[in-house]
Amino acid sequence: MTGPTIYIVDDQESVRNALGEMLSVFGFQTEGFESADRFLEKLDSSRPACIVADVRMPGTDGIELVRQLGKRGSSLPVVLISGHADIPMAVAAIKAGAEEFIEKPVDDTQLVAAINRGLARLHDNLGASRSGEELRERFARLTPRQTEIFDLVAEGFTSQNVADKLGISVRTVESYRAEIMEKMQAQSVAVLVRQAVKLGRVIP
Repeated sequence: MTGPTIYIVDDQESVRNALGEMLSVFGFQTEGFESADRFLEKLDSSRPACIVADVRMPGTDGIELVRQLGKRGSSLPVVLISGHADIPMAVAAIKAGAEEFIEKPVDDTQLVAAINRGLARLHDNLGASRSGEELRERFARLTPRQTEIFDLVAEGFTSQNVADKLGISVRTVESYRAEIMEKMQAQSVAVLVRQAVKLGRVIP
């Protein structure tokens, strides 16, 4: 079989089967692993692939899996999923190098979009310098207050935390965050965090 493989790493067999069936409908070839440790033993980084892994697993968890791949020099994209998601966990995942962080129940459209983005990035790193220049130009258009909130969100602060820290309402924070994401062309907090890392605003 040709084409990229989607590795599904989850300790629950029912989840592996459900994700495998769903992704096969979209034409993906899948392979399941019951643990991150087992997956790392069998990994062949030379094959084009994307990894879909649960965050909470016995042994090596999803975030540590991303770190281990980074240490091995693997550029395979990882989409993390979790039934107990929170912003600090999502930020930790993206800072570790995850492609995306998706909450359960997994939306198939969101997951397939994340996989496609990861595979596209894997195959096309051309124009990286140009995209970095465009990112810096977008960031330069933020107001001082927007820059302040951008940094706090990228560090993992919730809207309530930001509101308390700056002495403004949660509603105002949400309004600023929406403006920031529009200016930065960020579709999610995960994208915003990755931008902050590229800009050097956050240290991975």
